[in-house]
Amino acid sequence: MDDVLADTSIKIISEINKRLNKSYSMPELLSNDVRKMEFYQDYLAHNSFLKEPGFFLDLPVKENAVEIVKELGKHYEIFIVSAATEFPESLKEKLSWLEEHFPFISWTHVVFCGHKYMIQADYLIDDHEKNLRTFSTGTPLLFSALHNLHIEGYERVNSWNEIGNLLIPHE
Repeated sequence: MDDVLADTSIKIISEINKRLNKSYSMPELLSNDVRKMEFYQDYLAHNSFLKEPGFFLDLPVKENAVEIVKELGKHYEIFIVSAATEFPESLKEKLSWLEEHFPFISWTHVVFCGHKYMIQADYLIDDHEKNLRTFSTGTPLLFSALHNLHIEGYERVNSWNEIGNLLIPHE
């Protein structure tokens, strides 16, 4: 869910900027390794906001995610899987966020867990290698995010349009 459907990194950058009076931007972090390392150090030292109530309620939706997921639902059974139990405050917030932005996905198709290794599906679209590494039943797809651009060895998707082109049957 995070950094796949929701643009969590944008909110994290915003929170770090606000709390530390910094001026990080996504384009800068993507192009400047020194600033990226500085940002990661700030993030690791000051990420307690992830456990604060409200953080996960107003995350921006990734561009075209709603439309593509809705179309994918015509061809596949869609489950939203999130390792949300790491941040207990996020459970209700993520469910509320999904109800607001993806109302066509039933609560019966939302899985909150600590590890995703038990997920069995045709595809797993995720931004973390640790989740893709243990996915053994289908095709793992690495959704590009600031924290995974150095990872190789997986089919990478950079946008929901790419996912749609890859997975929606063209009749």
